[in-house]
Amino acid sequence: MTARICSENIYMGVAMIRAVIQTLMGVIGAIGFSILFNVRGRKLAAAAGGAAVAWIVYLCAQSMQGDKVVSLLCATVTVGLLSEILARLIKAPVTILLVPMLIPLFPGGDLFYATSNIVGGRGEEGAMYLDLVIKEACAIAFGIILVTCLVQVILKIWHHFFGTVHGL
Repeated sequence: MTARICSENIYMGVAMIRAVIQTLMGVIGAIGFSILFNVRGRKLAAAAGGAAVAWIVYLCAQSMQGDKVVSLLCATVTVGLLSEILARLIKAPVTILLVPMLIPLFPGGDLFYATSNIVGGRGEEGAMYLDLVIKEACAIAFGIILVTCLVQVILKIWHHFFGTVHGL
């Protein structure tokens, strides 16, 4: 009984370390992408923090229900809302924050496997991965569109009832 509890604790510890390393790598990728496009200062910090949030939400959703596409949608909606809020707080374009925040969610691994299998003559397996990549890309795109439309509707309703508020 003690050996089983010990092995479960070790597994949880390894899983936690793996999640932290993955999150840090996502943040580093977002920072690199931000620097490449000349994002500096508070915007860089916001993009890095948002990338961490994106990956944490993805991992949590993945552990709860296991579907990559739904997990990507949840993470994209969360990051979309976060980027809309932060953009208004630090007075920056939403796109400058949103794009780097989405970098950790890019389905690069599945795209690699799709390409590798297709080039290697394993068309059926490549098609399976390609189908997954298309679904993942659609989930990310749908999440962005959903949040953008939702924010626009909320702002129009706000402006209609309360008038123009500085900063919105």
